[in-house]
Amino acid sequence: MATGGWIDHRGIILKNQKGKRDMKFKLTSLEKKWVLYDVGNSAFTMMVSTIFPIYFNYLAGNAGISDVDYLAYWGYATSVCTLLVAILGPTLGAVADTKNFKKIIFCIAMGVGVLGCIVLGFLSSWIWFLGVFVLAKTGYSASLIFYDAMLTDVTEPDRMDTVSSHGYAWGYIGSCIPFVASLVIVLGAGNIGISMQMSMILAFLITAHWWRCSSIPLLRAYCQKYFSEAGEHVIRNSFLRLGHTFREISKEKHIFIFLLAFFFYIDGVYTVIDMATAYGQALGLDSTGLLLALLVTQIVAFPSVLIFSRIIKNVNPEKIITICIAAYFCIAVYAYWLDTQLDFWILAVLVGMFQGTIQALSRSYFAKIIPAEKSGEYFGLYDICGKGASVVGTALVSFLSQLTGNINMGVSALSVMFLIGLLLFRTAAKLNAQKQV
Repeated sequence: MATGGWIDHRGIILKNQKGKRDMKFKLTSLEKKWVLYDVGNSAFTMMVSTIFPIYFNYLAGNAGISDVDYLAYWGYATSVCTLLVAILGPTLGAVADTKNFKKIIFCIAMGVGVLGCIVLGFLSSWIWFLGVFVLAKTGYSASLIFYDAMLTDVTEPDRMDTVSSHGYAWGYIGSCIPFVASLVIVLGAGNIGISMQMSMILAFLITAHWWRCSSIPLLRAYCQKYFSEAGEHVIRNSFLRLGHTFREISKEKHIFIFLLAFFFYIDGVYTVIDMATAYGQALGLDSTGLLLALLVTQIVAFPSVLIFSRIIKNVNPEKIITICIAAYFCIAVYAYWLDTQLDFWILAVLVGMFQGTIQALSRSYFAKIIPAEKSGEYFGLYDICGKGASVVGTALVSFLSQLTGNINMGVSALSVMFLIGLLLFRTAAKLNAQKQV
């Protein structure tokens, strides 16, 4: 191990406690444009976790669907779209690693998400709403594979933790702008003389436009730095590289165990994000209070991520990730007793404190231990473990809620996933430390 840092897969010394990382951190122009996309896509995430399930509850209620079944259907729909991305991710990632392909595939995935978001506002059937929701969220999730993989192209290894953290931090606070605008329109629809349908159309249009516009600077400035040559058979060569990567990753135990750990602990994180509002609705909590509580989550998350990004200059990122996983374990246990609006607000604040940090540091940690020229492939696998995990989480919550008739039991079961993830992550951290010696 080098003095004052550790060595990544490219032989680059990464400072972690001493040296230049103590200097004032400033984002480069390209890093700022990369961060800006987090600001844009986070608006869609905010809508998915807040207004989407409330509107679906409205449509489902009109169709005579019970609260328990409403939560289950929403969970199953979320599971379907994450499963689709988990299947497509590695293949598309392998193709994206080919020269000049990453930006193209990123644009297609983002376009599907933006278009789906627009269409959702015009639907009045709950089943059609779920179908288009699956399409839109699949496009959104697929775009993140290539966006995350761009991290190796837009910055240097010793800056990844902070740049990734800035992405999530500004994403949280930036998403509040279109969300507040949409919330004012939806909640004040009657006062301004428009129907619920029209208010939803406007809310979805605002979100889609914000998302699209925030992506333009990155698309204009981004250039793929690490890639594989196209050759004559792009698709066939991509599959061959993917097969090689699968064989390679099985030998790199520190990467394999990390992905396994990530699968378990991020399961709960994404499940909480996807189902928070649906959970509160099913418990019969006030819709306005739920939305404001989740707005508080975004506001709390912004300084929390930035604070942790400064702490990480002097503390090993593995320790911070460990703390975040342990905190989420406690949050999942606490959810078992949640039955009031105040409980939900407390939960929202706690989630906001750790949500962005665990996502940001997991992303940058993984980017530092993988080959940069295969970032698309590896982040495709990363997305399997991330979005694929949420298939298990949402399905688990939905199944146990229906089986027991107790919604709290379903949500608190996520604590087991966090515990397994914590144990596996500590194992991966030890293996990574051994590899660096």
